[in-house]
Amino acid sequence: MEAAAEAPGGPAALSCFSYNQDCTSLAIGTTTGYRLFSLSSVDQLDQVHESNEIPDVYIVERLFSSSLVVVVSHARPQQMNVYHFKKGTEICNYSYSSNILSIRLNRQRLVVCLEESIYIHNIKDMKLLKTIMDTPPNTTGLCTLSINHANSYLAYPGSATSGEIALYDGNTLKTACTIPAHDGPLAALAFNSTGSKLASASEKGTVIRVFSIPGGQKLYEFRRGMKRYVNISSLVFSMDSQFLCASSNTETVHIFKLEHLTDSRPEEPPTWSGYMGKMFQAATNYLPAQVSGMMNQDRAFATVRLNISGQRNICALSTIQKLPRLLVTTSDGHLFIYNLDPQDGGECVLIKKHSLLGSGKTEENKENNLRPPLPQSYAATVARQSTVPSTSTMPGYSEDGGALRGEVIPEHEFATGPVCLDDENEFPPCATKRHLKTSKLVTKWNIHPQPTPRVWL
Repeated sequence: MEAAAEAPGGPAALSCFSYNQDCTSLAIGTTTGYRLFSLSSVDQLDQVHESNEIPDVYIVERLFSSSLVVVVSHARPQQMNVYHFKKGTEICNYSYSSNILSIRLNRQRLVVCLEESIYIHNIKDMKLLKTIMDTPPNTTGLCTLSINHANSYLAYPGSATSGEIALYDGNTLKTACTIPAHDGPLAALAFNSTGSKLASASEKGTVIRVFSIPGGQKLYEFRRGMKRYVNISSLVFSMDSQFLCASSNTETVHIFKLEHLTDSRPEEPPTWSGYMGKMFQAATNYLPAQVSGMMNQDRAFATVRLNISGQRNICALSTIQKLPRLLVTTSDGHLFIYNLDPQDGGECVLIKKHSLLGSGKTEENKENNLRPPLPQSYAATVARQSTVPSTSTMPGYSEDGGALRGEVIPEHEFATGPVCLDDENEFPPCATKRHLKTSKLVTKWNIHPQPTPRVWL
């Protein structure tokens, strides 16, 4: 859920943008620093925090809706800085042997991806737990980490020439399996919220596959298109794992529905078209596997036509004000919010456009100043969804975006000894500074003097 951007020059040109783990917050990096926004409202885009202390930020990641934020700048591309932005303090920083390409985090682990190595830290104390050395060349820093701390699965390319996925268990610190996902090199990876499914796309961008985790069996196969190859820039599940969204360098965003058709449907009366359909389906059994597979691939359930093409963008599927929404952030500094009909799909309706680089002002949909009424089937679907039993919850507090004070937060968001970042004792208070040096990595801790185990890489 992260993208680098090339925006026109200016006092605060957009350089990167990312959603947090549950898509309740948006972080952007600019030439002057970084900003954090809450995504709890359609009509209003609330800026949670702005920092101008570090210029030329090209990676900024927020841990859920907490006060922990990780930042990397072009001024020091080999150094990761971890901040408590509410207190305005630096928790720690790490320096690596080469440029940092991407960072992923959940409530248990923080993962730093370099071109040929991956570092896994314990997010409770930022201790380095594991270094995966000599990974296949990964120039884009492609990797994804399950947001479910119960498994903390990590997926990254297992080959630079084929679409093999390496699956690593971030809790046991052992390799789980390898998945031969595509013929060509990988371009996008994404876990669902529970870490039980993994979606992937290759550099061709025509086919998207979903695998079970940790077994690696193929569950779904979706076809984005056939006419042209595209660069998939964003691949993301909805939090309930019912939908999968893919965006690219084209003007079309595709949303696929994860459902299997069953044979329990009532028998339809015999018709000529029905007879021909069954004959066609039976004929696919005698065709080559590649051809029959293409015919059986599912198509998009819903789509969006952007007014731009060729720009970098990332998407998110989120529930805002109790309705399902599609969020699209583009490299020109805009956030588009669409309504998604979870029952009938079709073309999503643009309801709001926000400027991320302005003074917080929003831009209305010029073509439709009056929002079209929602179809009855859409309202009925939303009503039905609210009756589904919820998962185990517990009282909690999540700062700024997401849940408000006193509201319940899903229990799966909490690791043992949750990272609240509201507690003064959550991380040791800033005092003296110590340096821990190794052959590959330099760590700077803001902690009280105490014995620190030496880490050799």
